[in-house]
Amino acid sequence: MFERTLRSNLDPLEKYTDEQIWEVLDRCQLGDEVRKKEGKLDSIVAENGENWSMAQRQLVCLGRVLLKKRKVLVLDETTASVDTATDYLIQQTLR
Repeated sequence: MFERTLRSNLDPLEKYTDEQIWEVLDRCQLGDEVRKKEGKLDSIVAENGENWSMAQRQLVCLGRVLLKKRKVLVLDETTASVDTATDYLIQQTLR
């Protein structure tokens, strides 16, 4: 993750609407967590996403991919650093 806002991490080229971003966050099970943050989509992301848990970082990266609606997705150890609950969320979201 980049040291900017959550919105710019998900949509660095500013191609998507807030509605599309929220839809993806909800699909990744991050919508409620982001809604609790003071800046919501404009909340600050620290360098390397250090103010987010490892699981949340993985879900944000998944959200970035889902937002782009790619037909092909290559994953390498996507769930290696997350707990079993997050592993399940990621796999359900991908399905």
